[in-house]
Amino acid sequence: MRKFVVHAWNFIFNHNVSPLRHIKDVAIRHYVLQALGFMWAVSFSIAIGSYVTAFANIVGHAVLIGAAAITVSTYTAARVKPSMFTGFGRRPNGEHE
Repeated sequence: MRKFVVHAWNFIFNHNVSPLRHIKDVAIRHYVLQALGFMWAVSFSIAIGSYVTAFANIVGHAVLIGAAAITVSTYTAARVKPSMFTGFGRRPNGEHE
């Protein structure tokens, strides 16, 4: 396992072992490796950020769907059984129980 990890590391990061070794100019090799590293850093940042955002997105949508469901059930209850809403709030004309 250790040999596999060392070989994988060298294959990616060692310019004398990786396929970048076929580029003659060492400066260009370095530039290409830096560009690939930057690409992977951005890719992982976007992936991790979207995972975090996905959770917030799911929670936000659940709240909106819940609010819509409560609104529909309130309107349905007001239409079907309006007496359910009596006894709350102010009394008209100062009536008391």
